Amino acid sequence: MTLFIGLMSGTSLDGIDAALVEIDGAGKARLLATHAEPMPEALREPLLRLCQAERVEFAELASTEDAFCRLQATAVERLLAANDTPPDAIVAIGSHGQTIEHAPWGHGRGHDKGPAYTLQLDNPSLLAELSGCTVVADFRRRDLAAGGQAAPLAPAFHEALFRRKREWLMVLNLGGFANLTLLPPAESDTDVIGFDTGPANVLLDGWHARHRGGRFDPDGAWAASGRVDAALLERLLTEPFFHRPPPRSTGREVFHLGWLAHHLTGQEATEDVQATLAELTATSIALGVEMARERLDAPPAAALIPCGGGAHNPNLLARLARHMPETPLVPSVDWGWPADWLEAGAFAWLAWRRLQGLPGNLPSVTGAAGPRVLGGVYAP
Repeated sequence: MTLFIGLMSGTSLDGIDAALVEIDGAGKARLLATHAEPMPEALREPLLRLCQAERVEFAELASTEDAFCRLQATAVERLLAANDTPPDAIVAIGSHGQTIEHAPWGHGRGHDKGPAYTLQLDNPSLLAELSGCTVVADFRRRDLAAGGQAAPLAPAFHEALFRRKREWLMVLNLGGFANLTLLPPAESDTDVIGFDTGPANVLLDGWHARHRGGRFDPDGAWAASGRVDAALLERLLTEPFFHRPPPRSTGREVFHLGWLAHHLTGQEATEDVQATLAELTATSIALGVEMARERLDAPPAAALIPCGGGAHNPNLLARLARHMPETPLVPSVDWGWPADWLEAGAFAWLAWRRLQGLPGNLPSVTGAAGPRVLGGVYAP
């Protein structure tokens, strides 16, 4: 067996996902085991602060990165121990790191935005030392250097897992942010496209934490208790990002509670705001689907495959189904991969691609000048 580990910590900051993946010589991936290492509040709080900071002290950046890396090493250790697998059986760990800021168009407004950049906290040298495994990391900046958005990267893995000979399919990741992959039939010569559609859980989680406590709205129950404020929804949808053609990607730099506050009158019931945020997620995804289909002149897809944490939110899925009645929502496990483990699996697969000297990006997704081999290699 050729074994890889994928590590992913998303914008929801809820923990580190570690996936043990077997990959054969043709690049076919099979999920063998998983471990979710919860994010302690003592780490989550400084990470969240860094994501929203105007200025950063190097000491805080270094100490937070060190704590994050050690939590990654713990996740790897526990995954291996639970599966009686020694570190030397692992070909490589694919480490995404923790995104702190993502600015593929540069930072600020107007013409003087400075260079494009994306920053993930990670210390692959320390992770290699602690884990005893080769680490592949820093996947995004090579695509950025080639003029791409550096995101999303998962569509290449979606293509490897789910693309079918004759069917149009869509894969929808519902993490802190939502990204959509449209997979044309393999027998066609149409390129795969994918892009961020906007917020998925980031605003829902933040609003719930502020007014109800806890990190998320279980089953979307609080959102279900409110009514959509049509006027608020209309104001939120004036955000230019929703109408920008792909390639495009986004993050907390655009969508955060301060952005939401700018659109509130102060007279809204808190549960109605939560319902409106859920409807914003569903509506912006539907807009993205329409944009993708128009771009490729595609028919309604045979299935939409939801994944990520939002795939467990029945209120959000019901809203999506109402917006896209012609497309069935089919659980990813029915296609051979559990909803919570696609992104971690993607970075195990991207590590395999790097060691094979194969490109990891899709220029039709990111807008890069061409295919590029992604990531740096750090020996133990």
